Amino acid sequence: MKVCVLIALLLLGAGEAVSAPPAALRIATFNASLNDDAGRLPQRLREGHEPARHAAAILQRVRPDIVLINEFDHDPEGLAAHIFRQRYLGRSQAGDAPLDYPHAYAGPVNTGVPSGLDINGDGKVEGPNDAWGFGRHPGQFGMLLLSRHPIDAAALRSFRRFAWSRLPDASRPHHPDGRPLHSDAVWAQLRLSSKSHWDVPVATPFGTLHLLAAHPTPPVFDGPENLNGLRNHDELKLWKHYLDGGEQSWLCDDQGRCGGLPAGRAFVIIGDLNADPQDGDTQPGAVQQLTSHPRVLDYPAPRSDGGRQATDRGPPKRTDPATHTAQFGARTGNMRVDYVLPSVDFEVVASGVFWPTGDQPEAAWLDCSDHRLVWVDLRPAKPR
Repeated sequence: MKVCVLIALLLLGAGEAVSAPPAALRIATFNASLNDDAGRLPQRLREGHEPARHAAAILQRVRPDIVLINEFDHDPEGLAAHIFRQRYLGRSQAGDAPLDYPHAYAGPVNTGVPSGLDINGDGKVEGPNDAWGFGRHPGQFGMLLLSRHPIDAAALRSFRRFAWSRLPDASRPHHPDGRPLHSDAVWAQLRLSSKSHWDVPVATPFGTLHLLAAHPTPPVFDGPENLNGLRNHDELKLWKHYLDGGEQSWLCDDQGRCGGLPAGRAFVIIGDLNADPQDGDTQPGAVQQLTSHPRVLDYPAPRSDGGRQATDRGPPKRTDPATHTAQFGARTGNMRVDYVLPSVDFEVVASGVFWPTGDQPEAAWLDCSDHRLVWVDLRPAKPR
């Protein structure tokens, strides 16, 4: 098995499509940046969209069984998702076989939905910063989950409307002089999730797998009140409490069902979590709320040669460059912000970040997004 895994990793770096090893499930997360400020993603996909072709080429090369695509605009009719699945994933983009995902979920998100509140504290009630989640139109920067295996829609849970103030020890933003950023009336209404938090049960060959999908706000683009930094921390804390399990009568989803994820349920946390373990403006310990949780498997972070190579821009980093998953430019540099975190019910067969080195032709596909796809091959852990 070790030889097979090594060959798989080498082939992914060399440019040949590789399916998951036998008796393994490949899970991936990919912030594909398939969004449009004016809500015209369906139109752009119909007309022929080069970034979408490159994103599809990456997916066809890695061939995940289940993938969460972050920053995929949500539209109520599901047109963008349908077009992307049929015309991009359903057609070979770079010589690899088409991909068919018969099961998908793309629920509503908070981004771009007017709140009617002054969220950013500028005295106005308008614009993308006063939406429930930052966005220039409803559904911008949404999420799309694609699966080869059936989704149990009846058991799916979403926490899009969950009030931030209901979170135990919520990190309420304050001005530097100690005044709360929001009035009590506004604070009581603020939603925690900048997009949404989903628990999507999928019927896999290994049994039901709970995909815990989210895309917390980046901990930047705010002021001394640290609104986004604190929100990012608490969006991650919501999953921490969810994994704690138990009745937790305060932890109620949009369907009115309360409580955390029961013990013994297998899960994978996936998404662009916008939280590097050591670098950037993330609150200290933010992502460690999940990576150090006793229900989360402790395994070596996925790596790439391309990430190791692309270290010539930005300030010095403490996080290993080989584990970076995003390239944010000269001022910020590269970071590890995209995660696939399986529960202790699994063992990792192989993992990686799709980041070809500059001399590989596949590097041209990376212009579709400032993030890189992260994949992990899983199989049930052997009894101890």
